[in-house]
Amino acid sequence: MDLIVRNALLRNNKEVVDIAVKDGVIQEAGPKLELTGRNEIDALGKLVTPTFIDPHIHLDKILISEVVRDNITGTLMEAIEIIWEKKKNYELQDIIDRSNRVIEWAVKFGTTKLRTHVDVDTIGGLKPLEALLRVKEMNRDLVDLQIVAFPQEGIIQDPGTKELMEEAMKLGADVVGGMPYNEMEYDDSKAHIDFCFELAKKYDADIDMHVDETDDETARTLQYYAAKTIKEGWEGRVTAGHTCALAAYNPSYAAKIIALVRKAKMNMITNPATNLMLQGRFDKQPIRRGITRVKELVEAGVNVAYGQDCIKDTFYPTFGQADLLEVGQLVAHAAQFSMPHEVEKVYDMPTINSAKILRWEDYGIEKGKSADFNIIDAPTIQEALRTRADRLYVIRKGKVIARTKTHSEILR
Repeated sequence: MDLIVRNALLRNNKEVVDIAVKDGVIQEAGPKLELTGRNEIDALGKLVTPTFIDPHIHLDKILISEVVRDNITGTLMEAIEIIWEKKKNYELQDIIDRSNRVIEWAVKFGTTKLRTHVDVDTIGGLKPLEALLRVKEMNRDLVDLQIVAFPQEGIIQDPGTKELMEEAMKLGADVVGGMPYNEMEYDDSKAHIDFCFELAKKYDADIDMHVDETDDETARTLQYYAAKTIKEGWEGRVTAGHTCALAAYNPSYAAKIIALVRKAKMNMITNPATNLMLQGRFDKQPIRRGITRVKELVEAGVNVAYGQDCIKDTFYPTFGQADLLEVGQLVAHAAQFSMPHEVEKVYDMPTINSAKILRWEDYGIEKGKSADFNIIDAPTIQEALRTRADRLYVIRKGKVIARTKTHSEILR
């Protein structure tokens, strides 16, 4: 074998196993394998789980708070306005350099698969896409990167964006994005969604939109988006990110929409770091949490994941380090997942749930799957999340690509 990991503790297992890898593929996973490897790692009974997947991040805008003016109001609208100023003067190499920095952070924290939204509009044109296509190629040995063509400025209210979105798909974007709430009126929001489905069907692509990222309880694009998914037969291929307004709906309407989302087999992504920071800015007390109805969606059987979303940009200017265990802690606190079985649900989100969103079938620690997994310095899922445990070894296609071991001691 090329690699054997000894004494690995898999999720929901009481006994340790050995994992044997050859040519980047798991050959066996079982107790005390009588095989030898050119490289062997003793996991010492530590937790071993599949690689983390970040299904929602914005690599083109990452880290720009280091070079732009502050978001004084802290609102989504001012964040977008500051982005306008930056996008007018984007430099290709700057986007590449910032993206590469954060990809390295993500890898060190055990994330080797990401889906990034990339702005496509008449302000920045296709420069962000061009940069991320280069980043995707530059980092192919470290990560798998899906690119979403994301019309943040709207489609109907930003004439020329339809043509840019079409060109983005031709150039190599993987997924059709959208932000239908960012239109001048509801009819335009529906036209925005309609265009995205036309484009997705033309290129046989999945769809992943930012939906109702607002505290406004009258926002209704999620309902139309879900209904459109069913009518177009795109079930299982559609994702909605943020959906903050769902938390503001009255219980009766919220239940109706959750049922519709489930019927459409939609994926939902919550981005707690950004939305805890941005939402509720017009509230006094009590100030709303800002995130969607995570627990109710999970209980209804909807596939729910979470993403880092932003790191040191105008939306989330101070924090973030591409550590999905850190984001998982935020989900657990904000959505009140505290019981042991609920913590397991949180850990599903950046692993098996996100794999469903990216439709990544070659995933998991079993024979025949790609050898993409993390050895984590913790004995259980709960301890991994509680301590944000070191990713002792990050393994991709059977090769160790990152290692972390924190040393700490008390000196008397």
